[in-house]
Amino acid sequence: MNMMEYKGYAGTVEYSPEDHCLYGKLAYIRDLVNYEATHVEDLEREFQAAVDDYLKDCEDIGKAPNKPFKGTFNVRIGTELHRAAVIASGEKSLNTFVCEAIKEKVERHERSA
Repeated sequence: MNMMEYKGYAGTVEYSPEDHCLYGKLAYIRDLVNYEATHVEDLEREFQAAVDDYLKDCEDIGKAPNKPFKGTFNVRIGTELHRAAVIASGEKSLNTFVCEAIKEKVERHERSA
């Protein structure tokens, strides 16, 4: 999927053949924020304006804006995998072990992409 990034927010890029326009929305947040344009350069500008408007609107109403990623997530892996991961982590904390495993997998994916 094509994405744009601005101020820590990601935005999708889609094309509507019926309307002959480009459009997208902020990704990975609960609030719905859309933008559209007819040219690529304009879509990027509209995306950035949508982020700026979203942050301003949140500030105006005293609401904390949704953040795309907090840096934490919960994973349910089952008792046996949990036990095996703790044993495999050895002297490292389970958090460090899991972070390293995810980083390794992501780097492998990025190299193959």
